[in-house]
Amino acid sequence: MRGTLYLVATPIGNLGDFSPRAVETLRTVDFLAAEDTRVSLKLCNHFEIKKSLVSYHEHNHVTAGASILQRLLAGESCALVTDAGTPAISDPGEDLVRLCAEQQVPVVSIPGCCAGISALAVSGLPTGRFVFEGFLPVNRRNRRERLEALRREERTILFHEAPHKLLSTLEDLSAAFGPDRRIALCRELTKLHEEVRRTTLAEAAAFYRDNTPKGEFVLVVAGAEAELRAAVPLDEAVAQVHALKSQGMRLKDAVREVAELTGLSKNDLYAAALDAPVS
Repeated sequence: MRGTLYLVATPIGNLGDFSPRAVETLRTVDFLAAEDTRVSLKLCNHFEIKKSLVSYHEHNHVTAGASILQRLLAGESCALVTDAGTPAISDPGEDLVRLCAEQQVPVVSIPGCCAGISALAVSGLPTGRFVFEGFLPVNRRNRRERLEALRREERTILFHEAPHKLLSTLEDLSAAFGPDRRIALCRELTKLHEEVRRTTLAEAAAFYRDNTPKGEFVLVVAGAEAELRAAVPLDEAVAQVHALKSQGMRLKDAVREVAELTGLSKNDLYAAALDAPVS
């Protein structure tokens, strides 16, 4: 009989956020898989939990994951924990979950803290639709490409950032998204020096040129404003399509171009263009 993998969310700062169900899960599993066994040992000691710990992190997740899977297949139960927050979210735990899914090993989430969701909730920015990006690529070219792909993203965007990289990231975001884009910088959430700074990208960069960032940050960035398109009547759009077609453009390409400019449905515009007489 296969064991169960439990994904146990741990506090991101305040130990009071660790749920009774999470404590009970750590007490009842056979062993713990931890991002940093030293950090997890402190958590266990605080709650008087005595369990064997194995290391599972970015640099050993292939071999460690295979070993953990074999123990699960043999019937043992395991709690996967990170240093802080929810396992498998922007974390190599996603690979272990995939292995378990492939082998029909049950996976149970024990919910709790997630820095990104906590930051989004207090940001003051739209929360109905958002996208989580985690850490941006370190490579400059890859970073520029990622930001360019996100430039027109209309959903609220969440990033993680370390203090020593914060200023350069704010400058890159300002260059890509524009200096007036709104941002909430959420620092040291749930900890003693928790802070939320709501401002613009340009103002944030200016502040941290003069003030050394301290602590871990979640950056909540407003999405791009929807592009306002002029309300073009269908017959006028059809006339634009035929004008492009008369210049040698294929009908399909002309429809696509006019649809992008006007916001009209490509299918509706194509059908209307077929039916309309060419003047």
